[in-house]
Amino acid sequence: MTKQPAPILPNLSSPRELEKLSLPELERLANEIRDVLCNLISSRSAHFASNLGVVELAIALHQTFDFLHHRLIWDTGHQIYPHKLLTGRYEEFETIRTLGGLMGYPNPTESDYDLFCTGHAGSSVSTAMGLASGDHIARPDDERWSVAVIGDGAFPSGVVYEAINNSKRDGRRLMVILNDNEMSICPPVGGMADYLDRVRMNRNYVGLKEEVAKLLSNVPLLGDPVERFLIQVKEAAKAGLSGGMFFEELGMRYFGPIDGHNIALLRKYLRLAKKLDGPILLHVVTEKGHGFRPAAEDPVLFHAPPQFKRRENEVLEMHRSSTRSYTNVARDAIAAAMRRDERVTVMTAAMCQGNKLEPVREEFPDRFFDTGICEAHTVAFAAGQAKVGLRPIVDIYSTFLQRAFDHVFQEVALQDLPVTFMMDRGGLSGPDGPTHHGVFDIGYLRLFPNMVLMAPGDEHDLTAMLDFSLEHTSPCGVRYPKDKAVTVARTDGEPRAPVELGQSEILRWGRDGTLVACGSTLADCLEAAAVLDEEGLDFGVVNARFIKPLDQATLLRALNENPVVLTVEEGALACGFGSAVLEMANAAGAETAHLHRLGIPDKFVEHGEREELMAQLGLDAAGIAQSCRSAVESRHTV
Repeated sequence: MTKQPAPILPNLSSPRELEKLSLPELERLANEIRDVLCNLISSRSAHFASNLGVVELAIALHQTFDFLHHRLIWDTGHQIYPHKLLTGRYEEFETIRTLGGLMGYPNPTESDYDLFCTGHAGSSVSTAMGLASGDHIARPDDERWSVAVIGDGAFPSGVVYEAINNSKRDGRRLMVILNDNEMSICPPVGGMADYLDRVRMNRNYVGLKEEVAKLLSNVPLLGDPVERFLIQVKEAAKAGLSGGMFFEELGMRYFGPIDGHNIALLRKYLRLAKKLDGPILLHVVTEKGHGFRPAAEDPVLFHAPPQFKRRENEVLEMHRSSTRSYTNVARDAIAAAMRRDERVTVMTAAMCQGNKLEPVREEFPDRFFDTGICEAHTVAFAAGQAKVGLRPIVDIYSTFLQRAFDHVFQEVALQDLPVTFMMDRGGLSGPDGPTHHGVFDIGYLRLFPNMVLMAPGDEHDLTAMLDFSLEHTSPCGVRYPKDKAVTVARTDGEPRAPVELGQSEILRWGRDGTLVACGSTLADCLEAAAVLDEEGLDFGVVNARFIKPLDQATLLRALNENPVVLTVEEGALACGFGSAVLEMANAAGAETAHLHRLGIPDKFVEHGEREELMAQLGLDAAGIAQSCRSAVESRHTV
């Protein structure tokens, strides 16, 4: 009986040990990493297909470079899992994306091999160039490389071209690895995707380019006509054979496309590139989901699939949630609005799947726009549509809208155009962690004149707020959480108050205090009030609905009539909803010593399940009730 070789990955304490492994051992290591990734999904949802696609690339990079000396940036860092496994985090890997465990993105507090906490797309080339430039200034004799790994989905981001445009001066030791897997979360869109399709078809480019260059360099020049002819031949060969002509014209040496699952070939070209001066672009073609057939066949579903059971290359059972989420509610409301009004359009920045817009795309292909990972363009594009009379909806994660802040200001708010921003993940995004928590949108949107900002207390509010925004003549934002949708019952069957500009909804009035719930905290505020009621404390609950403009009449009444008032928001306290209430009260000359603000403190919140994080922050029903007790007690001791 043949003895099975000892596993490699559990005994790999440092990527420096990769130098001692043979090519067959490296290929066996790649299979072990894929097994670990597949086993992870049996316990929880995580980013999957993208990580399967970069296993060989991660191995080749770490065998070629010592990244405790050289620099490595992973763009859109959800493809970081093989890197974590290779850099001493195998024993902790099963904790990834859990409270107190490893982050699902690069995290400098975990390892010296992680330089930036990267969760958004496109910034890697700029930061890597900054590292290269800084190293050259500080240590001019140190041949230290900065390497950025960026996917073809992230590559069209505008900031990438800003970086490439400057790379000729500041990129002498800059290497950009274009990980081309023909995918973002969904298939990429636009001219760059088409260009890479054409380049990808020319598999023989690398070898042909070298052979032609060698041939032409050996031909002697015999005079001006011949010299001009040879120059023309060289340029024709370059244009015909070089799929990377675009990058070469911008000053980057281009190599590729090469097979990103061939470790030997990857090592060859990484070592070749190290001998040259940059900036260098190495075009690597990979398969998203490589090594696990279901993921390779459906990389969209398996981008971050629900947990599943498997047998070798087969999915036996996938645990799909039947819970209706706020994302589903928003999607259905958008579709209904598009059926009613042909002026309504919707656009998303490469998040068709995340925002669950596939049915909308299928039903309204002419009014659905996936702009790729280009949020600034998306917002300016929406402004142009609004200017000619359409009613565009920008369906986007709160954290990604931050990337278009200036365009919300200049192209939308300043022009007072009726663009609707549907901000998914408005609040804590759970296991995705601090790069994805949408906790700053209240602060950065309520700054702008003309902007209306709303937060639904339940799913009915969300639909009504979208309908309101599409009738309103100024820009509107609607923020809603990454959570299951709830319906909040009204007292004694009272009718639901309509959504009207600047009007809140009083669900109950109390003599001992008032909880003013901003959006997603409404159900927990009602639960907290019920608990307090059993203890003899009578707290009212107001569904704020509008963050801007505020319902001044109701809020001032609460401040004037109640011993304590608490604002509760799933957002940053700095510049948040509670701050807006304080500003309003101050302007009105109202007493505010008894006003307490509950929300997210001035720190970046780590990853964990949303319910765990809300409890940690005192924003669940138990925490809210305790804050009410403390507020009442402090009032009595004054």
